[in-house]
Amino acid sequence: MSKNILVLPGDGIGPEIIAEAVKVLDAIQQTSSLNLRLEYGVLGGSAYDAEGSPYPESTQSQAKGADAVLLGSVGGPQWDNLDRPLRPERGLLGIRKDMGLFANLRPAILYEELADASTLKPEVVAGLDILIVRELTGGIYFGQPRGIETLANGEKRGYNTMEYTESEIIRIGKVAFETAQKRGKKLCSVDKYNVLEVTEMWRNIMDELSKDYPDVELSHMLVDNAAMQLVLDPKQFDVIVTTNMFGDILSDQASMLTGSIGMLPSASMNESKQGLYEPSHGSAPDIAGKGIANPLATILSAAMMLRYSLDAADQAARIEAAVKAVLSAGLRTADIMQEGMSRVSTSEMGDAVVKAMK
Repeated sequence: MSKNILVLPGDGIGPEIIAEAVKVLDAIQQTSSLNLRLEYGVLGGSAYDAEGSPYPESTQSQAKGADAVLLGSVGGPQWDNLDRPLRPERGLLGIRKDMGLFANLRPAILYEELADASTLKPEVVAGLDILIVRELTGGIYFGQPRGIETLANGEKRGYNTMEYTESEIIRIGKVAFETAQKRGKKLCSVDKYNVLEVTEMWRNIMDELSKDYPDVELSHMLVDNAAMQLVLDPKQFDVIVTTNMFGDILSDQASMLTGSIGMLPSASMNESKQGLYEPSHGSAPDIAGKGIANPLATILSAAMMLRYSLDAADQAARIEAAVKAVLSAGLRTADIMQEGMSRVSTSEMGDAVVKAMK
């Protein structure tokens, strides 16, 4: 039985890094019983240019019929002056909402080969392995009312609403607890309960949920303290669960502990395990087309796709082992370049991963 994968190259470096992930998936097909059917579509700025919308109806239809979606990146300065509903980022928010992708899993793993690439001391980050579970379809990014208005005195006022329902918090909480059960059985819930009533409710619900997971140690931390602790003592964390906005910020911060955001994949899933898989970094328009982007985050995102949505954990492990092998061999793209290592291009790194898989 074939698995349908919707491939969305997107903008900026997206097409370059997606091409390398597709190479790896092709290699998987040639050496396993997996039958992957790849279909291409558009999202973000490229979708606006082609069809006048960052998330056109054609892509919506494709997404509904896919077992998983592999995305490059969206955005770029050439679309910054569009009306907000037409900007590339609205396409990304739209597909997340449309597919019901409420659970974002973002690992921050430091490969021992890259310990010196982190800006923190090796003894602080060596062995780092954190997973941030971010609620993705609620909170201040989607809350209503929102907008910019002009008051009677002529002054402008901007406003957004941070809101969560009980069911939304329970849903993401269950994912976090179940994920922690499969790891180190430690879960830290991050909020701002002392200021925001919505996260006071978040904390109370997490406490109630914890009664169903007695084998998981639950702790709580205010978001400002969590940001500090990620730099001070990051290895105290195993799994972190938090709101949409807090997760957006903390996961980017955690990614830099590893030396390069170009190394980190992400998965966004719905209740049916249908998921969207993308690198944690952005579209990097300043280096697009130069052949220097790091494709490893996208390749590792493809591995997450195999593990979480396509029930092919063994093939995911092959990819992950190959990535480790190329790093051990001293191959580096520009963002993770170290003295004495061999600098390679985007396509050369993809070729090296494929070779290591064989």
